[in-house]
Amino acid sequence: MYGFEPTDEQRMLVEAVQRFAQKEMRPVAHDADEAGELPPALIEKGWELGVLQASIPEGYGGFGERSAVTGVLAAEELGWGDLSAALAVLAPNAFALPVLTAGTEEQKRQLIPPVIEGEWKPFVAAFVEPDFDFYPGEMRTSAAAQNGGYVLNGVKALVPYAEQAQSFLVFAAQDGRIQAFVVPAGTPGLTIAAREKLLGLQAIPTYRLQLKDVKALARLGGEQGMLFEPILAAAQVAVAGLAVGLSRGAFEYARDYAKEREAFGGPIAQKQSIAFTLADMAIEVEAIRLLVWEAAWMLDAAKDEAAKAAYLALTGAADMAMMVTDRAVQILGGHGYIREHPVERWMRNARGVASYVGLAMV
Repeated sequence: MYGFEPTDEQRMLVEAVQRFAQKEMRPVAHDADEAGELPPALIEKGWELGVLQASIPEGYGGFGERSAVTGVLAAEELGWGDLSAALAVLAPNAFALPVLTAGTEEQKRQLIPPVIEGEWKPFVAAFVEPDFDFYPGEMRTSAAAQNGGYVLNGVKALVPYAEQAQSFLVFAAQDGRIQAFVVPAGTPGLTIAAREKLLGLQAIPTYRLQLKDVKALARLGGEQGMLFEPILAAAQVAVAGLAVGLSRGAFEYARDYAKEREAFGGPIAQKQSIAFTLADMAIEVEAIRLLVWEAAWMLDAAKDEAAKAAYLALTGAADMAMMVTDRAVQILGGHGYIREHPVERWMRNARGVASYVGLAMV
């Protein structure tokens, strides 16, 4: 049986992330969204919290052990601060953690230290594809063995910081299995398209990646390859954790606004329709948080149904985030629709939660 009391290490990390989210992320989130970019100093401060480093054993340059539960606890606080900044800070996770999970010993020693040593660097994953029916288990990007190596063809989308990236971890289908391939920036045949224009995530640059006969540096797992299911589950749980934080922030903001906004002789929070709406929002956030925690615990315990739990957590979180942020906008009325209040930004970011799988990992 699992419990709900964090360890001392988890508590220290979460408290540090909470302070960062409140004092550093929230104050700059609006301006970053308007400007279309995050302050580099903000990303560096977030990186210095050591969320990824705490998941990497000392032998590979880190100072901890991987724990999906610890990861989702930190992800919730980062998501509460700002989703764009959270995904920026966590972008290297989507490169390093699959290597840690599925790489050979040689790959771990070669590929992980350059990611986590020193300052934040854009090592990123190319996971999502620009198809309306995209399903991670049936990617259209393909990989084929050729002359002792691997050749990739296809198109990827929502690749963060692709223009500055030092290396990509590209997910592609090979012989009916999804595998991951290391592709250094500048590899012939690798083309980075113009920055994507999205409804949400205005502050983090994402790009499409075109691969035409691109020769990969390596395949995770070497000759044996890798098992994709745990990687996908870790990505789903990470996004679900971020969505819980985003939604919690929207609920708290709407609750506090409703307590202060007076109409018809008193605070609107005392009106039955508003009170019931806030209660529904709170219930959804709490329920999905428990679903995310359970999925993360099952991942750590290598339970047989961890993949199912992760999928349910993501699906529930995507629906919950849209519901909570939409109702936050409604509670604020006309104020919810203007940019001076953050709820419209949170709703835009929440709309794409189901599409963000692969941008972060725990």
